[in-house]
Amino acid sequence: MAVPDFQSLMLPILQIANDSTEHSSSETSEKLAKKFSLSESDLNEKLPSGRQSRFTNRIAWARVHLKGAGLIESTGRGLYCITPLGLKVVRENPALVNLKFLSQFPEYQKFRSQTRSPQKAEEIEPDEDKQTPEELLEQSYLSLRRSLARDLLERVKMCTPQFFENLVVDLLVAMGYGGSHKDAGKAVGQSGDGGIDGIIKEDKLGLDVVYIQAKRWEGTVGRPVVQGFAGSLEGQRARKGVFITTSGFSQDAKDYVKQIEKKIVLIDGEQLAQHMIDFGVGVAEVSAYVVNRVDLDYFSEE
Repeated sequence: MAVPDFQSLMLPILQIANDSTEHSSSETSEKLAKKFSLSESDLNEKLPSGRQSRFTNRIAWARVHLKGAGLIESTGRGLYCITPLGLKVVRENPALVNLKFLSQFPEYQKFRSQTRSPQKAEEIEPDEDKQTPEELLEQSYLSLRRSLARDLLERVKMCTPQFFENLVVDLLVAMGYGGSHKDAGKAVGQSGDGGIDGIIKEDKLGLDVVYIQAKRWEGTVGRPVVQGFAGSLEGQRARKGVFITTSGFSQDAKDYVKQIEKKIVLIDGEQLAQHMIDFGVGVAEVSAYVVNRVDLDYFSEE
């Protein structure tokens, strides 16, 4: 079962707290996971940033809205309990507690007016806000990133073969390969030895080398081409290679590199663009956003 959206967690949280005792975040998480029959995979699913589980994030925001409506209150670090108003809601046995349901409470209306733009302060649709603010922010970021990756790849495809080889050098050096950029520049594109476009140091000490094939192609790269590259590595008694293309690899080619003894990494156009973004090659920063949270350690008086 997929992780439920944060609105679906509101009523179960109230039901857990219905005994009027103090409850912890970890206890609540365990009970909700059991109620929704979540698997280990569900519980380990992360937000795109990889810093927090999606389930934990959604529980936290469900509690934020319940607290905003005055149905629960914080009693300590990671602790909460139900309020008299929350008990009244549970006794009424509603079929669903969501944002529209909470909008009946004056305290929640005030909470929403403080966290929304004025023109939307009184507008709460039944199906809105299925995602938490972090999820919406990261979804927007991923959308911008996908668009940037497409633009990058189109630009790369328009470049000359020589520029593409230099781009590969820049990227590999940014990723920590090749020692200095000067050394890497001399190595790549110099051998011209049957299927090998260049050689680069695996680390700054040059303890091992990686052989490179970099092709600015449009069509799918099939097994015969990759197999030819592997044969070239054999001729050099090389153990490692990287095949980079602006297009993609056939499934047969991907299966082939898994079967052979040599280590060959295949990087297609989409992965190339993502690596360029990650390592700052061919991109410039437009803006940056820092998302902060309350530092509970700062406010601890223990």
